[in-house]
Amino acid sequence: MTMPRLPFLLLGAISLLSGMLAGLARMGWDLPALDWTDIHGPLMVCGFFGTVIGLERAVALNRPWGFAAPAASAAGGLFLLIGWRFQGAVLLLMGSLLFLAMAVIVARRQAEPFTKLMALGAFCWALGNGMWLAGAMVAEIVALWAAFLVLTIAGERLELARFLPPNQWRNPTLAPPLLLIGIGAVQSVVGAGPAWTAFGAGLVLLVAWSLWNDVVRRTIRQTGLTRYVAVCLLSGYVWLAVAGALMPILDGGVATPVYDAALHALFVGFVFSMVFGHAPIILPAILAVRLPFHSAFYLPLAMLHLSLSLRLAGDLLDLSPSRQWGGLLNAAAIVAFIIVTATRVLTARPKKPDTICPDP
Repeated sequence: MTMPRLPFLLLGAISLLSGMLAGLARMGWDLPALDWTDIHGPLMVCGFFGTVIGLERAVALNRPWGFAAPAASAAGGLFLLIGWRFQGAVLLLMGSLLFLAMAVIVARRQAEPFTKLMALGAFCWALGNGMWLAGAMVAEIVALWAAFLVLTIAGERLELARFLPPNQWRNPTLAPPLLLIGIGAVQSVVGAGPAWTAFGAGLVLLVAWSLWNDVVRRTIRQTGLTRYVAVCLLSGYVWLAVAGALMPILDGGVATPVYDAALHALFVGFVFSMVFGHAPIILPAILAVRLPFHSAFYLPLAMLHLSLSLRLAGDLLDLSPSRQWGGLLNAAAIVAFIIVTATRVLTARPKKPDTICPDP
């Protein structure tokens, strides 16, 4: 029996939209009384990203129990929104532990570096959720949540690197950036050492590794969807490098606009660029529809990058209007992408269920 999948995406979208509203309220926009400003990060990372990535993994694993992972993280996001913070945090931890279980099963079945890397990312998410439930501040664990997304994406790209000519240095040269990211995340949690310097250096080295080893070096020369995905990836790597370059400043304290700039260069610039690029590939596999590519996908992508540039300029130059409008347009770009994608899905023809599309 095929598990219904659209409800998971819709529940994840509730966390996404609510998280964006909470973020705008934090930036000073006069929105209706929202008691969500302190859960902006958990809604975005756990309620949204955790749900959609968990759904993708559950579909790939094709085991009914796997869908409990996105169900728990989606429910956790809803519980946070209605004010049941402890119960929501418990559900988010449950979702991440089930997600980790799926990752471990896949890594044992297919003992490849990329499956182990994605399992490590899942462990970072579960550890961060456990510490948040135990009372840690978001700023103390955000490096773990960032590592979850960065390592997950890095693992997916490493998997595709197998289609490049063999290179004996590909895996060994990935070790230094991963080690630095891990050291930075741990130091950030325990409050010792130059945590953000190590984490940022790892991100910059990961970008250098990716630009040399990612199939995007070839696919950028192609056309249509394949080229669009490559543009998303390359632009995302630029923002990841920006985030890494800014992070050493955070070792002097996170109570600074640079904190907003560095984290959103990573979470908005890098992660959402990857979402924009992979959604036209992943959604057909999840929803069993055909999603014809259209050049309209470039519009939200361009809007995302321009608005993020405006936001970071406001952060780094202490220009509040620039920061606020950049944040508002960030949200508008994401909504525009959802609209474009939904339009393409609704006008697409059904396809055979459980058909997994290859990743460009």
